[in-house]
Amino acid sequence: MIAPALPARTPAVHAAEQLNNALKQHGIFADVHDGYGIALVSVWVDLLVWTDGFVYRWWTGQISGRTGRRLYTVYNVENPATVARCVARRYVELHQSRALLEPVHGDTS
Repeated sequence: MIAPALPARTPAVHAAEQLNNALKQHGIFADVHDGYGIALVSVWVDLLVWTDGFVYRWWTGQISGRTGRRLYTVYNVENPATVARCVARRYVELHQSRALLEPVHGDTS
């Protein structure tokens, strides 16, 4: 019996896996999902990096004052270690802002 061939790994999945591995060096564990020619690296609430195999992009957390649209950071996939450092910075920002919003245990106000 011949096992069915595994689907070829797309450039997007390859780039997402490289970023995921680089994020682990920062102690950040994410999930990789793929489909329809793109791959997603799910890092944290409001931190989803997607790639088409050419660039990585994610929401900066800011909205354009001119257009009212979300502003995104875009990096080439050639240096996932640099991208991982930038994503790690955003991860820390999100954790800090979330800590400010969560009530302290025992606080009844």
